[in-house]
Order: sequence, then C-alpha cells, then structure tokens
Amino acid sequence: MKIKNRLMIGAVAAFGLSLGTPALAQTAITVSTWGGPNHGVNTIVWPTWKAWIEEATEGRVTVEVVHDMGPPAAQMEIVADGIADASWIFHAHMAGRFLATQLPEFPTFEDFSSEDAAAAYWHTHQEFLAQANEHRGVDVLAMGVHGPGQIFTRTQVDSIDELAGKRLRVGGGVMSGLADAMRVTGVALPPTGVYEAASQGVVDGAMLTLESLRSFRVAEVAPHTLTVDGGFYRGSFAIVINPMFWDQISAEDREAIERVSGEHLSRLFGYMMDVSDESGVEFGQERGATFTQAPEADIERLRGVTDELIAEWTAAVADRGVDAEAALAHFREQLAMAAESEGIAGRVVRQ
Repeated sequence: MKIKNRLMIGAVAAFGLSLGTPALAQTAITVSTWGGPNHGVNTIVWPTWKAWIEEATEGRVTVEVVHDMGPPAAQMEIVADGIADASWIFHAHMAGRFLATQLPEFPTFEDFSSEDAAAAYWHTHQEFLAQANEHRGVDVLAMGVHGPGQIFTRTQVDSIDELAGKRLRVGGGVMSGLADAMRVTGVALPPTGVYEAASQGVVDGAMLTLESLRSFRVAEVAPHTLTVDGGFYRGSFAIVINPMFWDQISAEDREAIERVSGEHLSRLFGYMMDVSDESGVEFGQERGATFTQAPEADIERLRGVTDELIAEWTAAVADRGVDAEAALAHFREQLAMAAESEGIAGRVVRQ
C-alpha cells in the first residue's frame, strides 16, 4: 500500500479563512451539511469554497453552512425543495436512483489520489454521465470520491480466502457485489455503528475507508487491514445546488461561482479525503494497526469479479443513455491526465 505525503489540513483551512468575510455580502448560499463538525468537508471544503466565492464575486456572494437540516439520505430532497441552497450527497444513500455514478466505485488496482480521481470523475460526468439525468431537480457543482475502501478485521487476515464466512460491515453498490464474490456475510451498518458492533463481536470487521481508523475508532476494534492498490472500492459523491438559486444572483456572479466550482471544487473535495485518509493511517500506526497487501493471486481473482460487475453495470446504464465503455475509457484517460497536474493543494498554498 502506498501512502503519499500531502499537506496538512491546516494549510487549506487557513487559506479558506484568510480572506475573511465581507461585511456587506448581498447573497448567501445556505449549505446544508450532514458531516460532524470536525469532518473535513466542514473544516476544509466549505471554508475554502466560501473564500473562493467571496473573492471571485468581490464579496457579493458568501456561504453560510448549517448543520443538522436533515439526514444524509434526505439532502438531495432538501436542496431540490429549496430548504437549503446547496449540500453534498452520497449517491449510495439513494439506492435505485443512481446507477451511472457507480463508475468510479469499481476497483482499478492502481494507487492514485482521491483528488485526481475526483477531477477525472468531474470531467467524465460532464461528458458522459450527466445525460442520464440522475440529478434531476438540482444542478451539479462538483463530483467527488472517497479514498480507497479497504477491509478491516479483528484478527489478522492475509488473503481473500480467509475472509470467507466472516461477518463484515458492507454498504451497497459495488461493495456488495465484491462482498458476495468473496463469500463474505454482509451486515448493513452505518460507519458510526462499526465500533460498537465489532467490540461486541456482532461483526468480524468492516469494508471502510482508511480515515475510518481514526474517525470511527476502527483501529481500536479492527486493527488489521487487508489492502489492494486503489482500494477494493470507492464511494461517489456530488455537491449540488438548487437551480432557483441562480435566479437570485447576476449572470456575472453565477459565472464566477461556477469558475471556482467544477474541477476546482471536485479536486478540493478529493484533497480533503486524501488528508483524512492519511490522518487515519497515522492514527492506526500509532496504535499498532497492521497493513497487509493482498497477494497477486487475489488481485487477479478480483480483476475477474470486477469485469463481471462492470459488464452488469454497462447493461444497466445503457437504458439511461450512457455509453459505459466510452465513459470508463474517458475516466481512465482523465485520471492519467489529472495525475500529471499540480493539483489543488499546490494552488491553495501558493495563493
């Protein structure tokens, strides 16, 4: 497993606050957020995006973040109904509605940052996936992914075969398909329930992201991690805004907001996930967590399973007007291009 050294949270958060809040901002984007107060979306993404918007609009537009306006699965509706102007959504929370957005969830078996994946995902969505109209009722400002999903267990596991029969926390989508193929007994739990379930022996482990080692205290109850480069899976997110919000502001300010959203905001979201994962790994290592790379035979087996899952997905999204093969090829091409760019971290610090 490869962990890249990146900038600390404070560098981005400090930039996000450095420009200050204009005294006479005329319009505020009310953002509904469902992450905890210390989640990176609240400490990195929203403060930095707010600063970008205030600078781009010369103080005419600002951002106001409101917590606990509704549960995660309700965020799409909250924005579509105009209760909030914007929010971030996790596509797996709305099973059945989103299929095209499973594209970045499939394993790639290559080690790359969430920042680069988010940038590639944004461009692929705009080019190939938006036509599926799965975000109807809202406008999409950015796309994002979380870090590589790995497998955490209470006892040491050195191969996929040793997972057979174990009870693991799993989510939906690609994660469930992989769990079935590995003969894992999936248990539906929110990430916040893993600590209690593992400590009581209800589950033997979980499929989660590396940041969970710290944020959900997984290192304390499931300290052994089985990894593959790029993760067994990833998760898909979007930052969305109510279309009627644009009626409140000028075309000039809309253009300014869109200019600091899109790839920029997508990269910022992915950067936040990278920083969170690194913090999780450091936390786990300090507490004696182990990290075991899955053997090559397992990787080849997973490649076969992934090909089958992609074939099923390809057929499903065809009914929504998506050319899955072209979209996947474009995503991988964009991923390679994104990896060659400077990235959001360098631009934030230089500014």
